[in-house]
Amino acid sequence: MQQPPEQVPAPLDGPAVDVSDAHELLLGYLEWYREALMRKLAGLSDNQLRTPVEPLGWSPLGLVQHLGWVERRWLRWGFGAEDVVAYPAGGDAEEWAVAADTSAAQVMATYQAEVIAANSATGTATLSDKAHLGGRFKTPDQAPSLGRILFHLLQEYARHVGQLDVGRELIDGETGE
Repeated sequence: MQQPPEQVPAPLDGPAVDVSDAHELLLGYLEWYREALMRKLAGLSDNQLRTPVEPLGWSPLGLVQHLGWVERRWLRWGFGAEDVVAYPAGGDAEEWAVAADTSAAQVMATYQAEVIAANSATGTATLSDKAHLGGRFKTPDQAPSLGRILFHLLQEYARHVGQLDVGRELIDGETGE
């Protein structure tokens, strides 16, 4: 009787399999999701990036813009207590809708700038470090740890990148990993 071919497990997404440090794992997975976002947008035309996907109601570029605001709110304003605008004046509608005179390159550059600033805000922090007071959090009992914030960001990215998989399949039939 012939033996079935040996199954080789697929490599794990995210940080290398030998990474066990929680800080390195959380930041590594956050970076992996940021990169996954960009991979899932690759190959879309400007029109496809801008057109709201029905029945989802948002465009892929609007999702990128939203995640830039999320980075800003949680890591810069939240953890770092930076004095930044945390929400657009027009609320959710403005956060998700890209203005016609804003190029895709501008949205991507703004998102990347928020990622760089967020990484700077957390660069030397440990997972148990509490958010600085004065930004999003006003009192010590409101201030979560960096670890808690990173867990929140991971679930936010996982959800939205998964939604983008659905959006991409509706746009052009491409499916994600």
